[in-house]
Amino acid sequence: MSLSRLVGNFVRRHWPSYIASGVMLFGVAAFTVLIPRKIGAMIDALAAHSLGREQLLIDLAQLLGMGIAIYFLRVGWRLRLFAAAYQLGVELRTRFYARLSAQGPAFYQKQRTGDLMALATNDIDAIEMAAGEAMLAGFDGTLTLVMVLGIMMLGVDWRLACVALLPFPLMALAFWHISRHIHVAATDSLKRFSDLNDHVQEALTGVRTLRALGLEQQSATRFGELASHAAAASLKAQQWEAAYEPAVGWTLTAASVLTLGVGGYLVWQNQLTIGALTSFTMYLGQLIWPMFAAGWVLSLIERGKAALARLQPLLDTPLSVDDHGTVADAPMGALVLDKISYAYPGQSTPALADISLVLQPGRTLGLVGPTGAGKSTLLRVLLRQITPQQGKLAWGAHALSDYTLATLRKAISWVPQESFLFSSTIAENIALARADATRAQIEHAADMAAIHDDILRFPQQYDTPVGERGITLSGGQRQRVAIARSLLAESRLLLLDDALSAVDTGTETRILEHLAELRAARKEHSVIIASHRLSAVVDADLIVVLRDGRIAESGTHESLLERDGWYASQWRYQQLEASLDAT
Repeated sequence: MSLSRLVGNFVRRHWPSYIASGVMLFGVAAFTVLIPRKIGAMIDALAAHSLGREQLLIDLAQLLGMGIAIYFLRVGWRLRLFAAAYQLGVELRTRFYARLSAQGPAFYQKQRTGDLMALATNDIDAIEMAAGEAMLAGFDGTLTLVMVLGIMMLGVDWRLACVALLPFPLMALAFWHISRHIHVAATDSLKRFSDLNDHVQEALTGVRTLRALGLEQQSATRFGELASHAAAASLKAQQWEAAYEPAVGWTLTAASVLTLGVGGYLVWQNQLTIGALTSFTMYLGQLIWPMFAAGWVLSLIERGKAALARLQPLLDTPLSVDDHGTVADAPMGALVLDKISYAYPGQSTPALADISLVLQPGRTLGLVGPTGAGKSTLLRVLLRQITPQQGKLAWGAHALSDYTLATLRKAISWVPQESFLFSSTIAENIALARADATRAQIEHAADMAAIHDDILRFPQQYDTPVGERGITLSGGQRQRVAIARSLLAESRLLLLDDALSAVDTGTETRILEHLAELRAARKEHSVIIASHRLSAVVDADLIVVLRDGRIAESGTHESLLERDGWYASQWRYQQLEASLDAT
């Protein structure tokens, strides 16, 4: 979509604000045109000694009134216009954020967080300015130009007007040349700002790593380079924008010289009065604003075009996982995987191959296996973060793809190994999925996740801020807060992706016991536990051992021990390791 089409659609939807602003601008232009004419008539009357004291005071009062009216009309149109123009920024940011929220992990693997943040701020600001300031500055300048030129030709002297306009084609040529360079410079400026923004975001996120490795100076040096490049690119864009002013200045200077030369001759020949020449000169001065407005509008439009050229591809990027489902009812019944296979892009070896499983409601499935076996990939398939290339996946009476993503994600709670907490209080993080949850419900969920006692030890207890990404909590505490959040959501399917890796075995046992109690109380709720620690899946109804993306073993804990395969050997090793740690 082009900038003109985007702005045009927006103006059509908010036409009352633009019409009201246009009417007020028309009033400004009308009063602006009347003032020089009034002053010229007063000068001629004074020269002819026909202007009395009383009439002079009346004329001066009228000039003062028109000046005051111009002031309030300008304030009015700006208030009305920018209230509408800022709405475009809100709409674009809402649309952009909604698009980002719907994208899957594959999209974010190709995008930089800092660049996305720059698009949501700097670039949308540029588009917003094109819809607001540029639109009305262009209308204001054009209206003033037409009215001033009209009265110069029809109300003063058409010959003088034609002479004064002779330098203006050269100015138009200069504007065309400058605007081309501004577009290139603005594009580079926005990109440099994105690079700087991305570096700052990464540095702040990984500040602990930078300090641990002693890379503060190296990071600061890189920041200085990026800041210098961004400043240079911005300066270059500003330099080209500043080129509009001398173009306008030279044009108006040439027009003034021609006006005074020809106008003086006409006055000498008694073909023009001094008052008329004065009015004409004032009108010529009023052309300064339309010319500057033209330069300002062209600059804003080129910046808006450059910003939209960066933003539009992100808005048009197809969703990494299509949301074409129509079923909005909560899934009920067994979760069935029939010969599921998936290979990551560019990989010849499949991450999952011929996976067939059935998870009945109210049951627990354990996923174990060595690193890289495909456990997390299988959970991502269930979450519809990725789409398998082969096989069928159904939940109850419908294929998983038949459900809307919103319905599916409401039915599933996922706790990854690296749990993410928001910069708010512990209680707010736990109640993220249920904003209406009572404090008693929040505390019960925390108790089920074995974090309640830890929270009570904090000075502010549940009102303790966790800091950015939960930095004030330990890894085990963050995991348990995330588990409490998932339990409070009461989803039909709970996915634990090595979510107990940072807790001790005693705490793990307490959490698993609470999960068993919860599953017994909620007959339709199922749990899938992916873990490297086999003690986490001992009580699972079915344990599946994945190796190289395939099911190597499956069964209960006891049956797998009897087979004496990978599971049994790994169990003996972990038991020995635990006993050595205990001593």
